[in-house]
Amino acid sequence: MRVSISRIYRLLQLITMLQRSSRYTVDELARELGVSRRTVFRDLNMLEMAHIPYHFDPEQGGYCIGRHFFLPPINLTLTEALAILMMAGKMRGAGEIPLLNQGAKAAMKVESALPQHIRKHVGSILDNLKVSMGPMSMHEDLDTIFDDLTAAIEDRKVCKLIYISFQEKKQITTHVHPLRLVFMSKAWYLLGYSSEHLELRTFKLGRIRKLTVTDRIFEKRDDGDLDEYFGMAWQMIPEGKLYDIHLHFDEKVAGNVAEVIWHKSQKIEWNDDGSIEFHATVDGIGEISWWIIGYGDRVEVISPPPLRKRIADMAVGMLKKYS
Repeated sequence: MRVSISRIYRLLQLITMLQRSSRYTVDELARELGVSRRTVFRDLNMLEMAHIPYHFDPEQGGYCIGRHFFLPPINLTLTEALAILMMAGKMRGAGEIPLLNQGAKAAMKVESALPQHIRKHVGSILDNLKVSMGPMSMHEDLDTIFDDLTAAIEDRKVCKLIYISFQEKKQITTHVHPLRLVFMSKAWYLLGYSSEHLELRTFKLGRIRKLTVTDRIFEKRDDGDLDEYFGMAWQMIPEGKLYDIHLHFDEKVAGNVAEVIWHKSQKIEWNDDGSIEFHATVDGIGEISWWIIGYGDRVEVISPPPLRKRIADMAVGMLKKYS
């Protein structure tokens, strides 16, 4: 059984809580973990399968773990503690993004467990560090959907989605075999086989209006299909045709372009005047077009002709709006 990162983290939280001297009811566990009662019972079942000796204490009316069961201590160096706190704690401003939000809470717990002198030192360093995630999609109230989808992926349960499709410009209903959750292009996406489209599709979690996990089980797919799904797409939308891209960036933006890995196939050639030739093999020209147009007159499409024409048409359209 494949267990998601978010569930592993939640199980560790659950174990930590059950090791305390307090006893927790299911409602209290659900509230502390930020999940439903059903998810708590599912997680308790996972602990039982892992032979972790939890039990219900009828005298105090709550669950606990046997006092002789302990997780091995984790000895963090100052640098390791700093890295965890920076990666997770400094991302609190990114919004309610599943996993990042839980990571921020985990960072607070790590911080509270550090010796006082180390906590003070780490705190002074963190005051001078900042992590900027850049623009992000809205992820409010997605934790339940995220957890339900991770469970459905593990259990291979068919899901019914009511979804706002920008591509089809309408609300659709489809049954999906959920296969992976992917964070890319500023948001979480579900990759799954859609019965409505009879193919693998991506669904942005923020556009899911209603998710119902059914009791139907789907057959396991070859993971190789998933690994190849995004293929050579510029970001995440393959169009089924490869193009050899050649772009010329002038010296004003060449350095900024060259220092970033935009695509796994890219190659950079520097010219004597400080400009660059950018080469890549990309599946489709739709996504890369928006990236190119962002550089305005500092970039020229040398090839392929369909991409050159597309950018020219976009430039003409922009000129009309401002003329």
